[in-house]
Amino acid sequence: MSQQSSQQWDITTDLLIAGTGVSGLGAAIAGVDSGAEVLVVESTDKWGGTTFLSGGALWLPDNPVMKRDKAGDSEKSALEYLNAVVDDVGPASSPARKLAFLRGVGDSVSTLEKYGVKWLRSKDYPDYFSHKPGGRLGRCLEVKPFDVNKLGDWYSKTRAEAVMQLPLCLGDFSDLARGFRNARALIRLTRLMFRKLSGDLTGRKLRGMGVSLACALMHIVRSKNIPVWLNSPIVDLIFEGNEVVGAIINKEGRTQRVRARRGVILGTGGFAHNREWREKHHGFSGWSSTAPGDDGSGIQIGLNAGADSALLDLGWWVPVIPFPGDPTKGMLLIWERSMPHAIVIDQNGKRFVNESLPYVEFIQAIIDHRQNTPCFPSWIVTDHSHERYLNLAYMVGVDNLKAEGTIVEAATLSELAAKIGVPAANLAATVERFNRFAQTGVDEDFHRGENEYENYYGDPSGRRNPNLGELKTGPFRAMKLMPGDIGTKGGLLTDEYARVLDKHGSAIAGLYAAGNTTATVMGQTYPGAGGTLGPALVFGFIGARHAAKRTPSQ
Repeated sequence: MSQQSSQQWDITTDLLIAGTGVSGLGAAIAGVDSGAEVLVVESTDKWGGTTFLSGGALWLPDNPVMKRDKAGDSEKSALEYLNAVVDDVGPASSPARKLAFLRGVGDSVSTLEKYGVKWLRSKDYPDYFSHKPGGRLGRCLEVKPFDVNKLGDWYSKTRAEAVMQLPLCLGDFSDLARGFRNARALIRLTRLMFRKLSGDLTGRKLRGMGVSLACALMHIVRSKNIPVWLNSPIVDLIFEGNEVVGAIINKEGRTQRVRARRGVILGTGGFAHNREWREKHHGFSGWSSTAPGDDGSGIQIGLNAGADSALLDLGWWVPVIPFPGDPTKGMLLIWERSMPHAIVIDQNGKRFVNESLPYVEFIQAIIDHRQNTPCFPSWIVTDHSHERYLNLAYMVGVDNLKAEGTIVEAATLSELAAKIGVPAANLAATVERFNRFAQTGVDEDFHRGENEYENYYGDPSGRRNPNLGELKTGPFRAMKLMPGDIGTKGGLLTDEYARVLDKHGSAIAGLYAAGNTTATVMGQTYPGAGGTLGPALVFGFIGARHAAKRTPSQ
């Protein structure tokens, strides 16, 4: 934290925004829309952050697209749902922040639409706890596949090599996951290929998911002539008295003192790639889908300025098959554990969790179970019938994983137990009990497959329960399973205006934050697809709107 009074500034703007993910780019657009002058800085040589690498879904209840579709959502219903699924974890999930999020949805969606963003609503995608009061279908939005040619050479400044070069949409996955021998999957695959071909034939390079979201936002930023500095990390904040009035930026190795008359907004991500912090707060570190700049530096900037923090022990967890020899690399698993003919066991060979839980809750259950029973790694055990659900997984080289022991196969369950080092009698008893549940369609132990979200990633064809299927046909397979993440949940405490709070609960004048730089309003849970990106966008908008109204510092 630096004090400044008479020193010369290198550049002056209204809003200085750090980070080029959805919170940073969203804040930049909201700032310009509010009449402010904006400068965006990015710590790495690639823009887009983790947003670019993500699935691109945004959980945005009661949004304008739903209203046009007459989907039946409301602020009352959405708040009822949030109160039912989000535990009270203190200021991060306060009633005021929940309401601010819900009431900010309309502004962010409508403003982006005004500037050309074309939204796609996944009408049949359920909230992750849709069986809870206020739960609904179709609250998730994504940006329609975007022609990245519109960005010119700026697209080359992304991590394009790390993403699928396809116009994928959220709805594609549930059908494709059921296997290419499934009629719905074949229809969906045909539509996807037609979408790609139609783009290619018309000279468009269509991309979906996080790529379409990040690129659509950057296209607006570029069209508004908002400067974006790459290789320009924020180093320190500059105060006058108790007010943040600017920051020191290391622009490509050169120090720049930037005056920010109305405020500084931190949207630099979490700390998933900070091994020291991960070991301290989570007790382990490993695979993460986040961008390399997700190192906690923005959070540290806020802490240095006297900010309070919360939820540092939590993450946006996901299950991962680790790649041999490198714990930071792996293969993300979303539906494989939830499909029929699969169970998850600990190192005692026993089930201990509902395999079809939403991924954050699923991995949190593994972390909690670890306190009493070894389950790092756990194992997904399947029979031959499950192989049909691994279409996309096979694209990343399963044969290599077999050679390294990450995926193990055997003709019988007893041989499989010996190969993965679990008691054969326990595994046999576990499978026998589970098979009885599969025959009746009722999981008496963990109630798997008893709600809409769990069924969404199941196979309903001819089954009493879309998520249950017997393990009886060899060869049998075990896939090593470890906790991964799509980001960390903890960070700077902020209020309903996205202002950063100090340790006394007071706002630090001129300092704002959004996204994974902050302690999430979602607390310990994940209410629906896009529960990370939705609030990141909305609070980026809220912070920029609020800051733009501040009386400029002189």
